Amino acid sequence: MSAESAPGDAPQHLDTTSEDYTERLHALQGTPWKRALHVQAPYRWNLRRHLGERPTVDLGCGIGRNLSTLGPGSVGVDHNPTSVAFCRTNGHRAYLPEEFFRLPDLERPRDGLLVAHVLEHLRPGSQEDFLRPYVETLRSGAVVMAVCPQERGYRSDVSHTDFVDGSRLVQVLRALDLEVGGWTSFPFPRWAGGLFVYNEFVAVGRVR
Repeated sequence: MSAESAPGDAPQHLDTTSEDYTERLHALQGTPWKRALHVQAPYRWNLRRHLGERPTVDLGCGIGRNLSTLGPGSVGVDHNPTSVAFCRTNGHRAYLPEEFFRLPDLERPRDGLLVAHVLEHLRPGSQEDFLRPYVETLRSGAVVMAVCPQERGYRSDVSHTDFVDGSRLVQVLRALDLEVGGWTSFPFPRWAGGLFVYNEFVAVGRVR
């Protein structure tokens, strides 16, 4: 599942770069009912539908949940050192941002970029500047997939700072000169966003 949090479980002022934040992500992912019901299945399907087997940069990878679904050669990037270390312990390639940009071009995936449940954590209006350096590493035809929570999911985590809806996602991707058709609501229609914590805005762009 792309959403990292559940209603009411986020401590006040939790630092997303902290070890406590990594531990929280691990605890949420390991919830027995989520494992038993395979709740991640539709979200994994949606990732594969848009990104396929292309090597992808998972920007804001957390503890690597999506890295297990993305194509061979994919890597994670996160600003939390504990989360990066956790990913590596589980066999994934993951880097801090400064480490990622020191990689030779041949070692960086250039066919896809995923940014799922990250942009809502940023300072309002900073999303374009945040994404631009990563988009600039991609080759022509690469796919960029952006995902943000709808109202119920946004309210579930006090570390969220900017409500980025579907129109905003499209605006950000177009400002980066990506070809974007529009946005969708997943897995349920838009009306579910105020009720279901894991309903998402999804926009997909392509590098010209």
